[in-house]
Amino acid sequence: MGRRLLLALGGNAILPHGKSGTIEEQREITLRTLRPLVRVLDPGDRVVMTHGNGPVVGNILIRNEAASDQVPAMPIDICDADSQGGIGYMISQCLDTALAEHGVKRRVAVLMTRVLVDPADPAFGNPTKPIGPFYTKEEAGRHRTERGWTMKEDSGRGWRRVVPSPRPRGILEVEAVRTLLDAGHLVVAAGGGGVPVTVGADGAQRGVEAVVDKDHASALLAAALDLEVLVIVTGVSHVAIRFGRPDQVDLDRMTAAEARRYLDAGEFGEGSMKPKIEAALAFLAGGGKEVLVCSVEKLAEALEGASGTRIVP
Repeated sequence: MGRRLLLALGGNAILPHGKSGTIEEQREITLRTLRPLVRVLDPGDRVVMTHGNGPVVGNILIRNEAASDQVPAMPIDICDADSQGGIGYMISQCLDTALAEHGVKRRVAVLMTRVLVDPADPAFGNPTKPIGPFYTKEEAGRHRTERGWTMKEDSGRGWRRVVPSPRPRGILEVEAVRTLLDAGHLVVAAGGGGVPVTVGADGAQRGVEAVVDKDHASALLAAALDLEVLVIVTGVSHVAIRFGRPDQVDLDRMTAAEARRYLDAGEFGEGSMKPKIEAALAFLAGGGKEVLVCSVEKLAEALEGASGTRIVP
């Protein structure tokens, strides 16, 4: 048996800040991301891949609202589903291409995934999940006034729209993912954190206006599948303390206790590294053996132990 791991691709691994967002550009970036992964995969590896959707779902909502005078605007959960399907389709194309280039015969399965959330989650009253493009402070003020958006500054990179991000409580398709994984498929699931739903006392399922954090959903899915390693692919090569300051320190390795101390000390940014560390701690507490945080560019090196930050129990 090979490794059993979940690879969580950040939304910026598909549509980085500063890019135009054409589908050709997204395919090129995604293929460039996946080629190193395919190169280091062993035949016996069991891999589930998740992905973020922050930049993409934000763009879908902009189109949604811009055309609302011509077609009915869709709620955020439908936009989540749209982004999950579109990005999953693109990832499957790129994975198949990369596998063919390396002569690897593996099947790819993309699964539309729903996640249960609590309708009383306090996140609904405190939006924190950044979506869509970056804006200047002046543009953010205008969107706040004209569109009623909640805007927050994002790690010194600009201002972004934020929406509620409740914690996922369960993955409805977990057994379907397990079946596909055990059959040898490379599985793409829980895209964009999954489509958030609630289930009422009457058993009726309803979508909610939110975007679930993909790292929390990834940790929940990885634990439910008894996977050993959670790999969080993001825009930086290492987890750092004093991030963005002259005395920044990149961390190669830390224990869960050390990560908790840094988290409690406010070292990790809201909406950026903080949810990744929270997800890492949840995965390790649930029996996971290791979390690896690395950049897109250093993914292959990180999987081979030459880059990234490793967090262990």
